[in-house]
This record gives sequence, C-alpha cells and structure tokens, in this order.
Amino acid sequence: MEQAGPGVAEIVGTAVAVDLMSSHDGALTSRHGGSILLPVSAGPGSESRVDGEPIITVRRAGDLSGRVMVPGAKNSVLKLMAACLLADGTSEISNVPRIADVSIMSELLEAIGLRLESPETGVLRVTNPGDLTPVAPYELVERIRASINVLGPLLTRCGHVRLSLPGGDDFGARPIDMHIAGLEAMGAEFKVSHGYLEARADRLHGAEVVFDFPSVGATENILTAAVFADGVTRIDNAAREPEVVDLCRFLVAMGADIEGVGTATLTVRGVERGSLRPATHRTVPDRVQAATYIAAVAVAGGELEMVDAHANHMDMLLARCRDMGVDLEPFTTDGVEGLRVSCSQRLRATDVQTLPYPGIATDYKPLIITMLSVADGVAIVTENLYPGRFRYVEELIRLGADIRTDGHHAVVRGQPRLSGAPVRAHDIRAGAAMVVAGLAAEGTTTISGVRHIDRGYDDLVGRLAAVGADITRVED
Repeated sequence: MEQAGPGVAEIVGTAVAVDLMSSHDGALTSRHGGSILLPVSAGPGSESRVDGEPIITVRRAGDLSGRVMVPGAKNSVLKLMAACLLADGTSEISNVPRIADVSIMSELLEAIGLRLESPETGVLRVTNPGDLTPVAPYELVERIRASINVLGPLLTRCGHVRLSLPGGDDFGARPIDMHIAGLEAMGAEFKVSHGYLEARADRLHGAEVVFDFPSVGATENILTAAVFADGVTRIDNAAREPEVVDLCRFLVAMGADIEGVGTATLTVRGVERGSLRPATHRTVPDRVQAATYIAAVAVAGGELEMVDAHANHMDMLLARCRDMGVDLEPFTTDGVEGLRVSCSQRLRATDVQTLPYPGIATDYKPLIITMLSVADGVAIVTENLYPGRFRYVEELIRLGADIRTDGHHAVVRGQPRLSGAPVRAHDIRAGAAMVVAGLAAEGTTTISGVRHIDRGYDDLVGRLAAVGADITRVED
C-alpha cells in the first residue's frame, strides 16, 4: 500500500480498584474449549431466535434502591490481554469482567500461543511462553472486533502477522485504514488477500503519526507496535479514553517508555525486543456499564450507589443526565470512588450529540435515546462517530417510543410510558438499552438476542434484580 509520506502518516478515517465482582466460578482449563469465564455462542450474526436461546423478561416494578458494583471495562481488558503478547512470562490482570468477549479473546490468544487461567473470580493470569504463532484465524477473529488489537503487538514482536479481517457488532462500517496507514509509516508492508490481512516488518521504526480522527483502536495498535520500534514514535490526535490510558499504564508497568498518557499526543521511545517484563494490573471500571445503571434509575426512579464508578470518566454524560433531571453525586469510601444516582421526577428532553472523548461516546447513545423516549419534550440526538447506529430504534418503537431517524439524527418525542412487547438485542449496548426500556414499560418486555448482552455485561440481570428490578433470565 502506498505510504502517506516520508515518516508521516496523515491518516484519514471515516468521520466516523478493589475487586468487586459477582460470585461466579471463574476456573478454566488450559484448553477450555470455548469457556474461560462464560460460555460463548456461535457469534454475533444470528438474528432470529432459535431453540435453546435465552431470553430476558422485564416488568416495571417501581423505584430501584441499593448498591451496584461496577465491573471492569470490556473495552480495556481485551486490549490488556492482547498486550500480554509483548512480554514473556506471566502477567496477572484483576477486575476482569465475567463476559463472553473475554472467553472469545482467550481462545484467540491461546491459538496464537498464550496460556490463560483464572485462579479466582475476576482474576486472569496470562502466560506468554515466547513461542508464538502470529496467525489469527477467521473462525475466532470474526466473532470479536477487538481481535484487531493483536495486530500491533504481533507485528512488532514477531516481524510478521496474518490476521483475518475482524468481526464484532453489526452497526456500520469501522474500517482499519488508520491502523494500516500508521503502521506503514513505521515501515510495515501490507497485503490483503482472501479475507486476510498480512503484514511484515523486520523491525518497525519510529514515525510521526497524525490521525485525522482520534480512533481508539488505531491509537492502541500504533501504541503497542511502537513499544519495540527503532526510535521515537509520536502519535498526534491520539484517543484519550480511560481505556487507552489504562493500556498505557499497563505497558509502562511492563517497561515501555511512553509520555503524554491521557493527552492527545503520545510519545513512545522504542525499547529492545525481549526487554519488557510481565506485570500485574487492575482493569479500569466500565464506564458504559456504569452509564447503564444511571439510565436504569433515570427511567425507573429511585436511588443507587454505584461503587467503583469514576465520575471523571463520564463528565459530559453526567452533565447531560443532570440536564435531564438526574441527580448525581460522586463519593469516596475507603479509597474507592463511587457515584450516587437518584431520580424522583420525569426526565426533561435534552439535545445530545456523540463526539470523541471527552465527549459523549456512541456506546452511550442507545441508553440516552431510551431515556429520552420517556422524557418530557422533544430532543434531537446526533450521531457523529459511526453512521447507521440506529438499528435499535425500531425495537424501541415496538415498545411505543416516538422516534424518527434522518441520516445521523434521531428526533425523540418523549412518551409518558412505554408498553411491553417482544424485542431483540442487535448489539451489546442496544441490548442493554432494551433492558432499560423494559423498566419504563407497562406490562412485560421480552428480550431475545441475549448473547449480545453477554458479550459485554457482567450479570446485568442479577445486578438489577438485586436492587429491586423485576427482571428474569430464562435459559429456554
């Protein structure tokens, strides 16, 4: 592929912790056959309910009350696991959520040559024996979009990689052009054939990498690749999400030389291959799971204490929620951060638009639109990051929501109450939004496509039931 300039990549993309886990058996065998922390399903593509597929039923039951422990972040732990490809030895990651995507990523990493075990709930030990096979097969990659995060570590560690193009949620194109352009600027050569991406570089070299858009995935891949590159790599307009910061801290604990963590400019000074060491790290809490419990209180009423919810990771979201009438109060208990959320009145309609961090993440949008579906007034929600991520709106309309979409915009006219009906989860966050909508609906809401929710939520049903929700999972 043509390089974007001598050492500079002008990368243009589509505009596109205390261990507080639920009690589950986290043990696994070295070849777990599809299960590390949860059983995994056949993949994200199935859209019709089949015999044996679980469902979730939700009935409106009034105010929520109690305490919820926020698990570790899906969007961080999968990248931390991939980063273990860089250092021989055994790294230990704690605050690991019990979700299916961890199981799928574990299978992928085992296929490459790592060994994984879970000695206790919420803890993952990842052993890198040093003998890696830098091939990521289709049957595993197509099930999880985060599989693209093995590209940078394998290329910089092994000098070559063969990777099936990634799968994941079905809510619009998310191309990897920025990943490729950045690595090409560092000396990599790419070939795409028969659905596989092949990359080679005897040793990557430092480069000036400038993103047109602050892509999280591209930032992570360039960051991990630069760890062993010859010289200095500077990433401008880098993503600043808490999950990127978490990855940087893990890499630094391993011995990487990274400056500018948490800013839009990351500077990485390459170290010699083999010089990184295994590390122990606690996964940052999941801000999207925290947002889900905020939305649940917003539509159902009541008060929750969310332990290990970091308010400073959600500043813009919390501002919009306060505009809607949700009361939010950060607290700290025994050194652990938390957030107290309460709502005693009907929500107010407020316009919202998604933007790169620290703006409102697109993962929050299904929850926000659900909240606005029962708010007083009319609001416009604008999607600036990923085109076409309004598929779940049809399901909300089945529940009685008044929503009209036009391109990147959704116009939401709030209704006093939704009405229960059968709906389907089309992706992880949309599935959680269906659960939240069920808390605001008269009658029974039945949600299929539950395996999507399993991919990103650690016992959503159990946590909501524990604080007063009338919610049940049926393993049909």
